[in-house]
Amino acid sequence: MPDTVQNQEKDPEKGPEKDQPRRRQARGERRIAQLLEAAASVFCTTGYTAASTNAIARAAGVSPGTLYQFFPNKEAIAIELGGRLMHEMRETYGEALAPVGPATSVEEAVGSAVDRFIAFNCEHPVFFALMHGPDIPGRIAEEHDALHATLLTRIEGLLSSFLPGAPPADLTRTAHMCLGMYKAGLELVLAHEGAERDAYVQELKNALVRYLEPLVDDRPGQGAASWRNTP
Repeated sequence: MPDTVQNQEKDPEKGPEKDQPRRRQARGERRIAQLLEAAASVFCTTGYTAASTNAIARAAGVSPGTLYQFFPNKEAIAIELGGRLMHEMRETYGEALAPVGPATSVEEAVGSAVDRFIAFNCEHPVFFALMHGPDIPGRIAEEHDALHATLLTRIEGLLSSFLPGAPPADLTRTAHMCLGMYKAGLELVLAHEGAERDAYVQELKNALVRYLEPLVDDRPGQGAASWRNTP
């Protein structure tokens, strides 16, 4: 056999050996995703404090030893899970809280934002369990505080579309009220399912619209919102 062929077969850059690290990495990523999904289920069921690595491993269908290959403890799991969820949440509010044009009604803006945030939290109920629980790890709490501050800034930006020229202090106060109302409503929404959940989502939208509409009545082109006709 020619030397060039032998060299090609022995060259790790051209043989199957090159793909092995990538396969191992892909398997590792799938295992991590499996563990995080199991952890999300356990955290939602028992809360963070009562959860254990053994319970998470059992939910994932792996041994505790396998879990420890990827995470040293449940805090590390919660931090990884929380970080991924907060990244996704940032993408969600980036889309939901973009400034709107003068033709957009309060009802439309509120409805669009609430629908996006509710969909995210219903898809990831562990986000509420981790971020609003009394016993979340300190690092998650710090990152959540930063997320909360940025979220308020984005809400202020959306409100400025409806309240041009409003004093910054007024925008901040109104943003805090909107976020507080949303969080209170979210807890009720997540506590129900099916048609009852939909009803609470509508009540949350109505409450926000009824709070905001009097503040923006003087905005050019802003007519009465149609929530009055909502059954």
